[in-house]
Amino acid sequence: MRHRISPTCFRTGLTYLDMSMRPQNLSQLSAVGIFAHPDDEGFGSGGALALLAARGARLTLVCATNGDVGQISDPSLATLETLAQVRQEELRRAAAVTGVQDLRFLNYRDSGMVGSRHNQNMASLHQASPARVVGRLVGILREVRPQVVLTHYSTGGYGHPDHLTVYRHATRAVALAGDPTAYPEQWAAGLAPWTVPYLYYVCFPRTQFRRMWQEMLSAGITPPFASKDAESLGCPDEAVTTTLDVSQFVDTKIASLNCHRTQIDPNGPFARLSPELMREIMSTEYFALAPPEGAGGDGDLLAGL
Repeated sequence: MRHRISPTCFRTGLTYLDMSMRPQNLSQLSAVGIFAHPDDEGFGSGGALALLAARGARLTLVCATNGDVGQISDPSLATLETLAQVRQEELRRAAAVTGVQDLRFLNYRDSGMVGSRHNQNMASLHQASPARVVGRLVGILREVRPQVVLTHYSTGGYGHPDHLTVYRHATRAVALAGDPTAYPEQWAAGLAPWTVPYLYYVCFPRTQFRRMWQEMLSAGITPPFASKDAESLGCPDEAVTTTLDVSQFVDTKIASLNCHRTQIDPNGPFARLSPELMREIMSTEYFALAPPEGAGGDGDLLAGL
């Protein structure tokens, strides 16, 4: 399902882009974010998306599931039956704040956490045919023809099955989008092969996880995922290739995240940390650049912004 998002005021009015010059104006740049649930786009890459939009890039956001089994912070916002619809609307609002012009829902059901009964639901992303999901993503990439793709890191942040699935499928789709022998039926729809120059995985460095955990423990707050091995969370610091200062866009990022009202627990561990600390943490974003085989990317595009 495809939704057009009205552009925000973040426009430069310039039209020239020379990729080798790393200009501030990106009006010829197209970027695609591929994430598992509504709100996954926000914390780790919301600043980068806002920065790209502000400098004129065209943004497409692909959301694989509708977040059907996420939390409901306030029962007045949604019910179990309406949560998917409510979270789609929350993402539309968040995308508009960020500056995303094109929003796509793949409409798979949320698979829930590891070992939950939701993993077995036949409508879930976990149960979907990999070839079918990858083909849908390949079609989007060939249609949009982006220079940049952002998606989940290989650990899925904290191991969510849908994050891991999207990581695998998005990576495979980027690899196949430029292959003329892959999904040849798309040619009939005018979707010619397209090689994506830059593939970035959104990272949460383990030192950042540890820092937030220590701040929570010092404040008497039980950290999320406290039962997990710390080494399974986030990504190794050495995997980070690109550190991006998004402090200029942190207000936009926070405003966008606040659109996901059903997922914001006012008494949750993150909400209980000081606003100053959270603002500082959210002002820097981390990525692992993994140029796909045969890609034409030169250097590190995000690092030059």
